[in-house]
Amino acid sequence: MRASTAACIVAVGIGLLTAAITGRAAAEPIVPAQSASLVLPTPPAAAVDVRDIAPTEPEPPASAGTGTLAPPDLPDIAVSITADEPSVALAGRILDARDWTLPRLGEEQRGAIRAFYEARGFNPLWIADGAFTPAARKIMAALTDAAAEGLDPADYPLPQIDGLEGSSRGRALADADLKLSAAAVLYARDARGGRLEPTKLSKLLTPTRELPEAGDVLERLGAATDPGAALAAYNPQHAQYAALKRKLAEVRSERPAQTPVVRVPKGPTLRLGMQDERVPLIRARFGLDVTPDGDHTYDEKVAAAIADFQRAHGLAADGVLGAQTLAALGGGETTNGRLEADIIANMERWRWLPANLGDRHISVNIPAYMVRVLDRGEVIHEARVIVGKPETPTPVFSDVMRHVVVNPYWNVPPSILRKEFLPHMAQDPDYAARRGYEVIRRGNSISIRQPPGERNALGHIKFMFPNQHAVYLHDTPSRSLFKRSERAFSHGCVRVDDPFTFAEIVLGDAWPQSRMKKLIGKGERLVRLPELIPIHLTYFTLMVTDEGKLVRYPDIYSHDQRVAAALRDLH
Repeated sequence: MRASTAACIVAVGIGLLTAAITGRAAAEPIVPAQSASLVLPTPPAAAVDVRDIAPTEPEPPASAGTGTLAPPDLPDIAVSITADEPSVALAGRILDARDWTLPRLGEEQRGAIRAFYEARGFNPLWIADGAFTPAARKIMAALTDAAAEGLDPADYPLPQIDGLEGSSRGRALADADLKLSAAAVLYARDARGGRLEPTKLSKLLTPTRELPEAGDVLERLGAATDPGAALAAYNPQHAQYAALKRKLAEVRSERPAQTPVVRVPKGPTLRLGMQDERVPLIRARFGLDVTPDGDHTYDEKVAAAIADFQRAHGLAADGVLGAQTLAALGGGETTNGRLEADIIANMERWRWLPANLGDRHISVNIPAYMVRVLDRGEVIHEARVIVGKPETPTPVFSDVMRHVVVNPYWNVPPSILRKEFLPHMAQDPDYAARRGYEVIRRGNSISIRQPPGERNALGHIKFMFPNQHAVYLHDTPSRSLFKRSERAFSHGCVRVDDPFTFAEIVLGDAWPQSRMKKLIGKGERLVRLPELIPIHLTYFTLMVTDEGKLVRYPDIYSHDQRVAAALRDLH
């Protein structure tokens, strides 16, 4: 057979391979992918029996000047091309996202996965010699253990390749490789807070999440010595997250030994020494000994058990069974169902924080009404704070503290101006001026500010980290409010107890309290921090003490409920 015949056979072989990769009929036009190159193996030398070759007359010599020779005859060659290996099948399967992607993996991440495989010549990442690699097995183990991190293993389905045979084996192996990559990418993004969009839960939940890109995830896992550990490391590495993870395991381990919850009916408020027929139920609820004669006295043991319950649930620990405590008792926390959901909700909010909080940083925990300054994990200062009322919540976000203002003006926010000042000024134009405020008119607009002084709403000092919510930390003239256990009284900003000690901590040795206080009453003064300090306004209703005790704070803005409900709605 001549060269033209062999070329036709090779072309037909390429057409069949391309059809096998793309799934198109052989009769359709063939457009090879620009990113993939196909190298046909050199065919083995054919065994030729000389008896099968007909004798031929010798070709006459070429005439002088033509410079051409007739090509010699070639033996017939059978070209066999197999398109079932995953490295070849990937080139076609990668284009059909319906077969290997997951519902919550967006188009941008699907495209990044396609680009990753294209860059590696469509070679599989997790499969070799028709089986999952040891690295793949470690990835699958991490995905299976997702529940320990408060994630749902059902979100990361594991591909199966056992028992695959036949002509479709290569395609199935390719799909398995892609599916495992997709599951790993989704897990990594979920571990960094990708399960929920916080702003959809509340416009005041605006954390800056660090969601990894699909290509970066696969590059990192592919290069890791232990890819399973590398995948699990996308979960927060903060100490409190790890402590909550341990508490989650404890709560789940107690499920088999749980007893049914004893329900305490509604009734009047109970105090020490009172008689009530519900007392035996309360004693049973907390595992206290029931007196033989069914004594209905609300005694010291019952009051102490109630106080412990209140303390653990962020309530005033007064030992009085009032409506709020009774409602908490009716929530069924002892069944661990709600407690488990709240732990997972708090773990989810840890995912919203940066992986690196800063060696030296400020943390405000809104439900705990506390601010802390930490240096390499050690608390070097803490103080009580007052946060926003439920109707004017303090937002949740991270930023950088840049400067301090001494003797600040208070510019009345538009919401307060609209709701409080303008209605009064419509009746009395001098309403603001008579109360010591400055009214500034520019054309048709009006603004109001309060000059520095003892009565200024910001006190003597404010701590600035410019942000979209226009909130900050500041002093306050209303110091008596710091004595209250529940301190949600502001319009959204955070009021700090002992602000000059706090200022000394954030400004450093160059600005001791004595120097700062000398500026009081001398006009507004801006002092820049020597080093910018990350600040995180957080919302954690559950914290674990150094002794391993779980402490609960009130869910003053109902964020636990929002997060738990949104996570349930994912499935």
